[in-house]
Amino acid sequence: MESIFHEKQEGSLCAQHCLNNLLQGEYFTPVDLSSIAHQLDEEERMRMAEGGMASEEYRTFLQQPSGNMDDSGFFSIQVISNALGVWGLELILFNSREYQSLMINPINEKAFICNYKEHWFTIRKLGQQVILYLSSEETSQSVKQSRFSGS
Repeated sequence: MESIFHEKQEGSLCAQHCLNNLLQGEYFTPVDLSSIAHQLDEEERMRMAEGGMASEEYRTFLQQPSGNMDDSGFFSIQVISNALGVWGLELILFNSREYQSLMINPINEKAFICNYKEHWFTIRKLGQQVILYLSSEETSQSVKQSRFSGS
């Protein structure tokens, strides 16, 4: 690989930058992710309506802000997962039963999407022996590289 694509943080759009850093290109825009979030919101609204549009739960649900995005540009894990699905990629939660049942060895994985204190970032393997921590956050180093032997 000749160069490493790295997108720096703009606003609170760390999910967009995390996905683009993972995929190594400018594939997602805030509009793309907002569209996915609105679609998820609509699906949730329809499911809640199944319990009765006159129900207190439905009215309370309609009063609440979206759980898939906020005004700052922060997107949920569901938005990230659906965005990856566009590329035929599947997000498996590290602490899920599915992950445990697959007996996945993290060393063999190519990438991880992580969240720490409401900030999404990517840990990605490029080549055989390079692990990159790709964070778009201004306060951290943009790209941290680690080499390890034996893999």
